Amino acid sequence: MIVLRNLVLRRSAKVLLDNVSVTINPGEKVGLVGRNGAGKSTLFGLINGTLHEDGGDFSMPSQWRLGQVAQNMPETDESATDFVLGGDTRLMELREALTRAEESGDGMEIAHVHSDLYDAGELDAVPRAQSLILGLGFKTSELDSPVNSFSGGWRMRLQLARALMCPSDLLLLDEPTNHLDLDALVWLEAWLKRYQGTMIVISHDREFLDEVTNVTLHIERQQLTRYGGNYSAFETLRAQQLTLQQSTFSKQQEKIAHLQKFIDRFKAKASKAKQAQSRVKALERMEKIAPVLADAEFTFEFKEPANLPNPMLAISEASFGYGDKVILTGVSRSVMAGQRIGILGANGQGKSTLVKTIARDIPALAGTLTEGKGLNIGYFAQQELDVLRPQDTPLEHMVRLAKELGPGSGESGREQDLRNFLGTFNFTGDMVKQAVGTMSGGEKARLVLAMMVWQRPNLLLLDEPTNHLDLATREALSMALNEFEGTVLLVSHDRALLRAVCDEFWLVGRGKVSPFDGDLDDYQKYLLDEAKRLREVAKAEASAASAPAPAPTPAPQAQRAQAATQLKPLRRELEQAEKRLAVLQADKAALEDKLAGTLPRAELADVGKRLKAVNDELHTLEERWLVLSGDIEAIETAR
Repeated sequence: MIVLRNLVLRRSAKVLLDNVSVTINPGEKVGLVGRNGAGKSTLFGLINGTLHEDGGDFSMPSQWRLGQVAQNMPETDESATDFVLGGDTRLMELREALTRAEESGDGMEIAHVHSDLYDAGELDAVPRAQSLILGLGFKTSELDSPVNSFSGGWRMRLQLARALMCPSDLLLLDEPTNHLDLDALVWLEAWLKRYQGTMIVISHDREFLDEVTNVTLHIERQQLTRYGGNYSAFETLRAQQLTLQQSTFSKQQEKIAHLQKFIDRFKAKASKAKQAQSRVKALERMEKIAPVLADAEFTFEFKEPANLPNPMLAISEASFGYGDKVILTGVSRSVMAGQRIGILGANGQGKSTLVKTIARDIPALAGTLTEGKGLNIGYFAQQELDVLRPQDTPLEHMVRLAKELGPGSGESGREQDLRNFLGTFNFTGDMVKQAVGTMSGGEKARLVLAMMVWQRPNLLLLDEPTNHLDLATREALSMALNEFEGTVLLVSHDRALLRAVCDEFWLVGRGKVSPFDGDLDDYQKYLLDEAKRLREVAKAEASAASAPAPAPTPAPQAQRAQAATQLKPLRRELEQAEKRLAVLQADKAALEDKLAGTLPRAELADVGKRLKAVNDELHTLEERWLVLSGDIEAIETAR
């Protein structure tokens, strides 16, 4: 078990943990939560050995093997499969040991290493690595592609796969979901549920934490508190504690009154009924969320839009893409005032392309996009630096924005007013003059939100807005969106945010944009069905590729005769291969039994060499058997 006893942990002069004691038992799945900067990553550093305690005691079993995701961007020409396979450190050590033994001609050592390789899973190592890669969203055709050929986000997925490949007793995961879309996220949850070791995960995705953890450690005010249960259980227990405090209770009542006022105002209007229902959902969740909001770095709200054109946007027979590359075609959709639309689809299907085109960042390749009169778009880009200038300060961003909007915006552009406004988003003191390029991801996200609020948009385009936000700030964003009276188009892998905000969904996939009739649970079922379909397509393509090209024959009778001619030698070879495989398997079993016993040194070396030869022939023959079986199946199917 992992034991912290009277532990003190500092970062520079700042005390992060002060005299804390907690125990993590073997096999527990732990969610580590707390505000940004509270010390979560520093605690990870203590556990993985890169940092040491400043006081008290820390201990964990010395024999435990550690698995964790490397934070550096991999730069290598290795294939994706070989790179992930390298995560199995035990296997790599044994392969190197075998090479050394073979070079020295030490038969006894060769025998021992072969036995160890078998125990380490050498036979199915490549399929295991490739199943991890495919599960995280890669295509079969990319398994042998060099790592350097992928973009940054996909390379970080390979780092995650490499960490999962590592045989471990303790797995440390720091924000593992940041580069994943929903289908890869669902796959990862299923994999982690099957993981047998102890796991500690830092995540700001509440639904992910609910699915994969059964213990929660909360860092707050230099203390570390253990709660039994997942994140929702922790939230409920903590809410019960905090509702006893008058300040929290007052803030909760304030928020409830605000939401109730909107509901009472619009619930009788048919045109506003859907929006009112969204606020009812928010109100139902408020009792638990209010204590979390009390700890948020800031809370905010979007100002009432100056106008609400209806429709906001009409898309007619449009095509979207980049340059000559068309990603989406034949798109005809309308965006109405007050709609709250979640945009679903796997990575690379065109979600961001759709949003960027609506945001006027890139042009449509064909068709028309007709904007409603007075449309005012607030855009949160997936990469914050798409809309921020790294060398400029938050104040310079706001001054420029105020000038662009002009006096007609109804907002004061005086520097002091801009400073005061930035202060409400926690940009205080010298921070308003700090270069944006030196800021954290969370600080950049807050600045983009501040700029959006200032513009008083009536259409919000949000492309993965939560990637760098902690749990409390995500809840603050969720509540602000529910109070927003305009229209929302949201791309996110944060299912809690999608559930809380969106009333309907669009599905982006297979080159089309279509309404998705269902909720997020239905979408997860759709993802499983789609994954099954893609596996069947890949299998069919592989079979077709391995089959010999059929010669054109005019008559079915001639085709059957030709097939019989082709099948005869293939079946004969397959039969011979199966007989030889049976002999080799028996030889291998006998040799392994001998190695398990007590043998003279000279005989042990001879057995080791023979076992290597048998394994080599088995490997070659099994590959040939697979090819023959595929060829025969393809010919029989075509008859």
